[in-house]
Amino acid sequence: MQKLADTFWNIRGTFRVVGINIGTHMSVVKRGNGRFVIIDGCDLDDAQRAELLALTGNGEKVDAVMHVHPFHTMYVQDMHTLFPSATLYGTARHREKAPTLPWAETPIETWDDEHPLADLFNLSVPEGVDFVSADERVHVASVLVRHRQSGIVHVDDTFNVMAASGTLGKILPQSSLRMHPMLSRALSQSPGSADAFAGWARWLASAWSKTSIVCAAHSAVRELPAGGFKKEVEDALAKVSGVLDGHRKRYG
Repeated sequence: MQKLADTFWNIRGTFRVVGINIGTHMSVVKRGNGRFVIIDGCDLDDAQRAELLALTGNGEKVDAVMHVHPFHTMYVQDMHTLFPSATLYGTARHREKAPTLPWAETPIETWDDEHPLADLFNLSVPEGVDFVSADERVHVASVLVRHRQSGIVHVDDTFNVMAASGTLGKILPQSSLRMHPMLSRALSQSPGSADAFAGWARWLASAWSKTSIVCAAHSAVRELPAGGFKKEVEDALAKVSGVLDGHRKRYG
């Protein structure tokens, strides 16, 4: 459990695919009133669970749990069991996969600027891509969350950071921010989708330019210098220019 700011913690979890740990994460944010909001969920080991419960008054100080990636559904029930009195927010797909849970409000991907957690977070949904792809192996879109106070971004899959695991991760440098490698399969099959995605990325780079840290789901926590977020998002967009051009040629 990493304390990244006075009111923001990130927890790195284990998630195995065909025996390989590709990792996952969740974040914990403290409100001005001393209560907490949880972003996502993961498989907590005993030490992580004890530390989280100690921080949150045995879970009684958790106001809300929000799940922001439509395909990250494995730990939804676990988080609700751990924090049963917390208000539960999620995407439409979370509701479909766990219809018996007490979901609140409308799906997170439909929220506007006056959303229920607007005092804490800026939210953004990528444009030009299918939020839920017909191919369930394509996990590009998510609701990106920026903590207003600390300038930290929590992101699932939309942006990646390439980083070695274990001891090598402490020695080898991280990559800069990258677009998800399945972007070409996530772009909506309609005219203007490539331009919409590029426009969204440029907007995000500027609007969230003061971002200090990016917590990426399956890789790493990336600390950024002043202006680093804007540069790295713009560079990441430049690296997928061929993907976007190919989509424009096919769909317009």
